[in-house]
Amino acid sequence: MRAIEKWLDGFCRNHPDFGLPNLMLYVAIGNVAIYLLDTFSLGGSISSFLTFSRSAVLHGQIWRLITFVFLPQNGDFLFFKGSGIFFVVLSAYFYYWIGRMLEREWGMTRFTVFYLGGIFLNIIYGLVAGYASMHYVNLSMFFAFAVLFPDMQVLLFYILPVKVKWLAWVDAALFAWDVIVNLLASNIVGALLPLVAIFNFLLFFWSDFIEALGYRKRRFQHQHSQQTVNFKKAAKTAYQQKGYIHKCAVCGKTDTEYPDLEFRYCSKCNGYYCYCMEHINNHEHIQ
Repeated sequence: MRAIEKWLDGFCRNHPDFGLPNLMLYVAIGNVAIYLLDTFSLGGSISSFLTFSRSAVLHGQIWRLITFVFLPQNGDFLFFKGSGIFFVVLSAYFYYWIGRMLEREWGMTRFTVFYLGGIFLNIIYGLVAGYASMHYVNLSMFFAFAVLFPDMQVLLFYILPVKVKWLAWVDAALFAWDVIVNLLASNIVGALLPLVAIFNFLLFFWSDFIEALGYRKRRFQHQHSQQTVNFKKAAKTAYQQKGYIHKCAVCGKTDTEYPDLEFRYCSKCNGYYCYCMEHINNHEHIQ
């Protein structure tokens, strides 16, 4: 996985002009246009001639390998589902906005490779399993957005302020729920489809994923290490006996008297000697 990630990084560096500017704008326009054609067509559903169908593709309808990308996802907007032009336009605009932000952050090449990678994996999966959809690729695009902008606040339905990272957790729950529901229904094809999109996401964020796991592991080990446990006990005892936890060894200021003042322990002093920020770098080391 890491080798593929390095190859993708090298490809993006060496081919800065590869890709299509504003890629998601064309996808969003296609979503709305196909919905309107379906709504006002007299002869039936236009989208039925555009969806991915392995049988149709093998019988010469090659355009379905491309047109399924532009199909509206039944008015799905993240974890909300609805029908009508409102949900279709809202979903199309939201994913266009995410794509534009990712393209601005990554550059045209990297974003194009990311989205085309999702399309390519879906086509391969569809030719093997018989079914493909861009629904989970769009949701995985939101995962990428959440990794890059976790603390950005968005107005859900232009009303509720929510941080992107919390929406990403709901997004992850939606993936897990869909996998579980399909497995319970013995729908293996439907259960594996979300995992295809997750695989494409991990191709670009494997290092970040491993680093996050390592950070959580180190944090857990630190919080439960004997040294940390002893320090917390000592701090609790000191507060109960003295009324403070930290006291500057130079000026005598305590964290109780100055709650906004930061204190540090000097690693060069022989023992646990605490200093305020004024004296941490301005004191004689105790040996």
